[in-house]
Amino acid sequence: MTDLPDAPAAPAIASLSFEAAMGELESIVRRLESGDVSLEESVTLYERGHALRAHCEARLAAAQARIEQVSLGADGAPAGTTPFGES
Repeated sequence: MTDLPDAPAAPAIASLSFEAAMGELESIVRRLESGDVSLEESVTLYERGHALRAHCEARLAAAQARIEQVSLGADGAPAGTTPFGES
């Protein structure tokens, strides 16, 4: 496989924050859309992009689960369901 010139030692995906993973994914999309990469490099970029997308989806799902947990009362029903702007 060809080493990526812009990322000689790409960080492990699992260690990336959501924002860092999204930033790298956006960079990969730009590079692939430019058409200035070889076929082998395109495949490598696509594979990393696919893994980054899965990582971002997992981070979003975990954040949503945390929010839902905070939003539910002890009985499992939504807590504090007063519509926005009403007291």
